[in-house]
Amino acid sequence: MKISKDDLGKILVRFNPWWRQEEISDLPSWHRASFREFFSWVYDPPAQRAVLLTGARQIGKTTLMLQAVKALLKKGIPPSNILYATFDHPLLKLAGIDDVLEVWREREVTSRGPEFLFLDEAQFIRNWGTWVKHQVDFQKNRHIAFTGSAMPLAEADQESGVGRWRTIRLGTLSFYEYVQLRKLRLPSLPKVRSLREIAEWPAVKLHQVSETGIAYVPHFHEYLVRGGFPQTAQIDSIEQAQRILREDIIDKVLKRDMTALFGVRRILDLEQTFLYLCMHDGGLLDMVSLCNNLQVKRPTAQHFIEILEATHLIYRLPPLGYGKEILRGRFKIYLTDPAIGSAVLLKGKSVIDDPTSLGIAIETAVFKHIFARIYEQNVRFSYWRGKKEQEVDLIAETGNHRIPFEVKHRTNHTGERELRGLYEFLEKKGSTRGYVITKSPGDLGPVQNTKGSGKLVTRIPAALLCYWLGESEVDDDEEVTMAI
Repeated sequence: MKISKDDLGKILVRFNPWWRQEEISDLPSWHRASFREFFSWVYDPPAQRAVLLTGARQIGKTTLMLQAVKALLKKGIPPSNILYATFDHPLLKLAGIDDVLEVWREREVTSRGPEFLFLDEAQFIRNWGTWVKHQVDFQKNRHIAFTGSAMPLAEADQESGVGRWRTIRLGTLSFYEYVQLRKLRLPSLPKVRSLREIAEWPAVKLHQVSETGIAYVPHFHEYLVRGGFPQTAQIDSIEQAQRILREDIIDKVLKRDMTALFGVRRILDLEQTFLYLCMHDGGLLDMVSLCNNLQVKRPTAQHFIEILEATHLIYRLPPLGYGKEILRGRFKIYLTDPAIGSAVLLKGKSVIDDPTSLGIAIETAVFKHIFARIYEQNVRFSYWRGKKEQEVDLIAETGNHRIPFEVKHRTNHTGERELRGLYEFLEKKGSTRGYVITKSPGDLGPVQNTKGSGKLVTRIPAALLCYWLGESEVDDDEEVTMAI
């Protein structure tokens, strides 16, 4: 079926109001933390590459693109040199990228300077990896940005893209971004450039920050159940927010993307697999139990888990080690946002009053924040289990350092006795410092070490840790590089 140029032109004009000298409507002035990096790669890339913005559905990828368009127009880029097209649109998907570009260049006179292409949901472009590779190699005057909710999709496209595009992974809103988006008026916290510095704060400052942190806790709990998706974060009703999260985000991925992109036909089995993972969020993946409960074969279950990760619904965390150590171990599964589990399981706000469910949601949030903040700094993430079933929730390996994080939100006590697993890891692996994520805002600062082992363990309340890890700016011109 051939789409007429007139029909394509009408669609493109609607998506590109700047061609008609019109403002982009309903565009928030507030930027995600990733905007600065994204725009720098769009406007003045440090290398001849396209930029891929990838992440789950409804987390603000399109908004980020249109904000970049607005910034380009402010810098004097001619409107006719900027194209936005979403291949989620059935007619654009059917027409294909080449026809879209042809209609654009026939309608809009090319001006001097580079061209900027913003291609939304590019996974629906036929042979998208090869097309981007050719554009980068042979169209040096084009700056290309594209998004995908389920990318990279195939090994062949990954290989063709080596050195051709820069990938920026956009996660759900951090707690800091959630506070900014909802315009919550909270007392100011001190800036934190490195988690290490907290252990050096004097007692007076630790007390002051603890008192300030009390105001953050109820909002942090609501963030856990409302969700880190911009649309749901702004809805006052938690029940409605979770319904939208369940119906508009998760169901579309499971029932549409899985069929269109991965050819999944056993949607009911896939949904049941995802439901099982929601019920075991933050736990070790027991493939035998999963297969027996759902009556699916292991290769099928493994395939479902891989594509759920590819569509940004789950993370897999391997055990500490390499080679056979990982093959013998089991992965831990985390949902990509703490609100997903409560939305799917219809728990509503009851999560806040259930210590076990709240602890799981907080562990998921802590992992998400640590991963999102430092995953590009050549950090390898894992978890650790000792021979006596001692466990550390998260290990960040950076260089020659292994830095453990233990979430203790289900207990009011975080002394040496409750942290035996953490101290055992520090001793066995030769690490000198670690962190314990606590429940109470007053549980802040170094743990008193009576053994004199020289190991520094710092307590940080979960709400404050997630706020500090998500905090993106010191001032208008300086960006925080969070060190651990």
